[in-house]
Amino acid sequence: MSTSPPELPRTVGQLRAAGVQPRSVKDEIRENLLTALRSGTNPWQGIVGFDRTVLPQLERALLAGHDVVLLGERGQGKTRLLRTLASLLDEWTPVIAGAELGEHPLAPITPAAQRLAAELGDDLPVAWRHRSERYTEKLATPDTSVGDLIGDVDPVRVAQGRSLGDPETIHFGLVPRAHRGIIAVNELPDLAERIQVALLNVMEERDIQVRGHTLRLPLDVLLVATANPEDYTNRGRIITPLKDRFGAEVRTHYPLDIDHEVALVAQEAELVAEVDEHLLEVLARFVRHLRESPAVDQRSGVSARFAVAAAETVAAAALRRSAITGEHPAVARPVDLESVIEVLRGKVEFEAGEEGREYELLAHLLRRSVADTARARLAGLDLRSLAQAVSDGHPVATGEHVPAEEVLAALPELPVLHEVARRLGVAATDSPGRIAAAVELALESLYLTKHLAKDVGEDRAVYG
Repeated sequence: MSTSPPELPRTVGQLRAAGVQPRSVKDEIRENLLTALRSGTNPWQGIVGFDRTVLPQLERALLAGHDVVLLGERGQGKTRLLRTLASLLDEWTPVIAGAELGEHPLAPITPAAQRLAAELGDDLPVAWRHRSERYTEKLATPDTSVGDLIGDVDPVRVAQGRSLGDPETIHFGLVPRAHRGIIAVNELPDLAERIQVALLNVMEERDIQVRGHTLRLPLDVLLVATANPEDYTNRGRIITPLKDRFGAEVRTHYPLDIDHEVALVAQEAELVAEVDEHLLEVLARFVRHLRESPAVDQRSGVSARFAVAAAETVAAAALRRSAITGEHPAVARPVDLESVIEVLRGKVEFEAGEEGREYELLAHLLRRSVADTARARLAGLDLRSLAQAVSDGHPVATGEHVPAEEVLAALPELPVLHEVARRLGVAATDSPGRIAAAVELALESLYLTKHLAKDVGEDRAVYG
């Protein structure tokens, strides 16, 4: 929990003297977003590939003061995007110290807080809440109850002698507790329809109803949600009245450019070994081919988490190889890409007619991704001298038991290898692992274009 600066007002009297006035959470977000847009600062840190598509739509919705639902397949960054909304709130906001809800000291809404404000007047104590505490997230599950979201009668308070009609017998749920903040509901269609009905009054009249009792609370919340199009239309659905109450529906998408996909993987993956950008590009192209393949169930989608997990797997394979061979530092090479298929094929949903061909399909698309990357990175470079050297008695072995020095020692000094390394962002002073990774990509490219043979054994492959 963040500690508020000591110079902030600590009573209502000091708050009034400082000129602080209540404002709605939507006004707060609007003003802070406009400030960011005017100054040219980016309020969407960590969001990649949405600059010209999703973000302008979302910004217009926030400026309009709309509640928003993000609609998109799994792994498109919907939840990540919602969490960045907290950065548009004021860093610190005043609340009534000890109050059950985060009520503004100058605008209490619950009977208990109003009574306390009347008793203490300007001496009402003020606490300060950080914006990170004003974002509440709930994963919608079929067992979610009205009590979880809205609230329920507290039997302990009833047992203490309070009547059922007393508003102070209510134990508030997540939505009222998000007062003056943001409430995010992930996978909204998974909420039972009767539970979705409970949100109607919150979104339109901004009050809550608990077991037949209507408690008029002028709730101040921004309600945002996510939904998967598959669930949205088939397995579950957002009921029409609730859908109508969302002011904006914004469609998300997977990264449209290879560069964005690579940047996303580099940002999100926790790599235990060096993985050069050209290998991340192979994985990015691999994911894009999967998303375009008719053999893959595109209704399920191929999550960006697949590419992230693939990069982490490649790095782990490199780390394991470095432990076996004694290399340091651990650097990924194209030979490590083969580990992706075995580990991650369960993360892709195939069409029904492809049963038994999953490994073959993944291996084909991975080879195609390597070829596409080599073609893009080494375009116009004549590799015939490298192919000739290998054919003339310099076969090159690689594998999880073959260190980088052995790969490099197998080849004579060739000017084309320096150009290959330069094209792939590798300097002559870099580690042998990085140079060997560049050489292996060139060799694999020659094999895939049928300029070299490749003899695959149990623990090594030989280009010759």
